[in-house]
Amino acid sequence: MRDSIDQELKLLERRYWDAVQQKDSDEAIALSDESCIVVGAQGVGAIDREKLGQMLQAASYELKQYSFDDKQFQVRQIADNVAVVAYPVHEELIVDGKSTTLDAFDASVWVRRNGKWQCALHTESLKGDPFGRDRMKS
Repeated sequence: MRDSIDQELKLLERRYWDAVQQKDSDEAIALSDESCIVVGAQGVGAIDREKLGQMLQAASYELKQYSFDDKQFQVRQIADNVAVVAYPVHEELIVDGKSTTLDAFDASVWVRRNGKWQCALHTESLKGDPFGRDRMKS
């Protein structure tokens, strides 16, 4: 049973990333809880499904490719209807017209409502020194 939930949630994360890559707002909305908390370098926020769809369509960047480190993909089921996933991700993007790559660590909380898993929280932390020393100017 555990392996099937692990695989199901990994597939859902991939579907979400694919939706971002393809700017498929309908798919992203379908995978999201009514309100999703998002945490990243720009701060903390809650976003409803409608706003998520609008943001995805108006994104100022393009996700060209992504890859997970499957060996480090972690799943922990907290309750029958709640699970946490975490994993390293490599992203290839176009930002401000320029190609760039980044490595990060992502986590999501998935809640099963009416038999369907929905993302209730997503975080992304850029890989690097936890004190930012790797970004300090000498």
